Amino acid sequence: MGESLHTAKNSAAAAGPDRPELRKAIQEIVDSGITGVSLRVHDERGHWAGSAGAAEVGRTGEPPTDGHVRIGSNTKTFTATLVLQLVAEGKIGLDTPVDDYLPGFVLDRRITVRMLLQHTSGVFNFTGEHFEDGTVVPGIPSTISGKEWVDHRFTAYRPEELVRLALSHPARFEPGADWSYSNTNYVLARLLVEEVTGRSCAEETHERILEPLGLSGTVVPGTSPEIPEPHAHAYYRYEDAGRQETVDVTRHNPSWISAGGDMISTTQDLHTFISALARGELLPAPLLAEMRTPHPETGFGLGLRVQDAGPGGDTVLFHNGGAGGHAALMYSTLDGGKTLTAALNYVDDAALSLTGAFLKAQDRLVAEVFGGGQL
Repeated sequence: MGESLHTAKNSAAAAGPDRPELRKAIQEIVDSGITGVSLRVHDERGHWAGSAGAAEVGRTGEPPTDGHVRIGSNTKTFTATLVLQLVAEGKIGLDTPVDDYLPGFVLDRRITVRMLLQHTSGVFNFTGEHFEDGTVVPGIPSTISGKEWVDHRFTAYRPEELVRLALSHPARFEPGADWSYSNTNYVLARLLVEEVTGRSCAEETHERILEPLGLSGTVVPGTSPEIPEPHAHAYYRYEDAGRQETVDVTRHNPSWISAGGDMISTTQDLHTFISALARGELLPAPLLAEMRTPHPETGFGLGLRVQDAGPGGDTVLFHNGGAGGHAALMYSTLDGGKTLTAALNYVDDAALSLTGAFLKAQDRLVAEVFGGGQL
């Protein structure tokens, strides 16, 4: 413990004042079972970056303070921003039926672009649906837990394939009648961007977001299993013939999640992105206001969540995400003046054993940085 904390302290020294409370918080996260964590905070005290734990299981080296990480569903905030930029240009109507743009899927005409971004479309989640009564309807093979996930981790999927699989299942509810998180919504959003612009979503992301903001550490990988150095390692544990096996799954083909969660970034780039978005640098004020207007029951706006950090705390814009042993946190105050971004690496498994530790880590950091209690 002393070595990792000492290293974190040294890595933060050049960035600003030492933050022992933050070093303590990230060490507590490691003690809860997370393999490694790197944290970056920008606030009125300056900026601070540090790490704790291990970049690789069984080794002592801590995660790089600005290493690359698969950001999972933080990708959705980038995708939603693209769509809203096209809305600002008059190329997409926020309340227009998606079927007008993507007629080949014969979508319910009541499903609008807004419903995709806010998860109110009712479309089946191609990564599987979990119902309140405990029923689970599995999705594509690479999202089936256990050995199947490991065996399919290099399989390539086309976005159209993911959508058609989802549409082969009944809708979860009538469009606009409820809320349910569905990765299918954001694959449809990707296809919508590509149909309207005539270019790939990756190209649009580079031209409209990554290049203007100088996000040189952010990648839209497509079907490539590679992740740039430096990075911490991600793992998956499963049972095979009665034996526990743990596999390094840092390299995998992220096309199974597509624009719902395929991107790679760094804590520095996530800070730059979310603070620029909050300050209105990527969207005109009326559309930013639409983006951060929360669903009354879930707090989910259009591609991000909006929530108070408890009594006396800040209101924050955020999205978090995980992808097979990697996870990322991304938070900002409404004015972009205070941000928290983090990268975690851990040993994932079919039982999602570390979900509790992950959520506790999220709440612990938010309470420490934004004050006023936990989300």
